[in-house]
Amino acid sequence: MIKYLGKCLCGEVTYIAEGRPIVVAQCHCEECRRLSGTGHTVGAMFKSEAVSVSGKLSEFKYSSGKDSEVTKAFCSNCGSPVYGKNTRLEDHLTFTLGTMDDASGLDVEVVIFERDKPHWDQLGKEVVSFATQPDWKPEG
Repeated sequence: MIKYLGKCLCGEVTYIAEGRPIVVAQCHCEECRRLSGTGHTVGAMFKSEAVSVSGKLSEFKYSSGKDSEVTKAFCSNCGSPVYGKNTRLEDHLTFTLGTMDDASGLDVEVVIFERDKPHWDQLGKEVVSFATQPDWKPEG
């Protein structure tokens, strides 16, 4: 059985998710943008029974526009967002792909709140890309 291992930035929180995710989604809602500090989040949803999490987590809860409660769990030490859950699907957890050790084979299957996608959350053809941190400094 396939397993997805993951951890927060400092490594204090770790998890194992077994089996293929139910869905991999990219979300542009305001809450996910604020959580990530960028234009979206990308997460893989698993049944709770297929996941084990260890380490000290803190939680932030808020009400969604669908009258459900959303919980975002993050590392108490480094603040990395680890997973989210929603009372509409209480037996599921959605793990951020950025915390996975290897997310090979996981592609975004659905985009939600596309209407809220900021204009700057995309790359144009003319944008220069670097494989690693470049050795240049801004001029001026």
